[in-house]
Amino acid sequence: MQVKTLLTAAVLVITPAVAFAGGCNYGKDTVAMSCSAGTVWDDTTKSCVSTTS
Repeated sequence: MQVKTLLTAAVLVITPAVAFAGGCNYGKDTVAMSCSAGTVWDDTTKSCVSTTS
């Protein structure tokens, strides 16, 4: 009976740590931005703007 209780307690303590470790990339994901032909990415406006030549 004590082994079951100890094992259950260990699982309950470890589970949140494992769940947190799996989702610790929040806000760190990067997405590649591609603009259509004739436009470039502008970091200031955070959008595609037409190129002038």
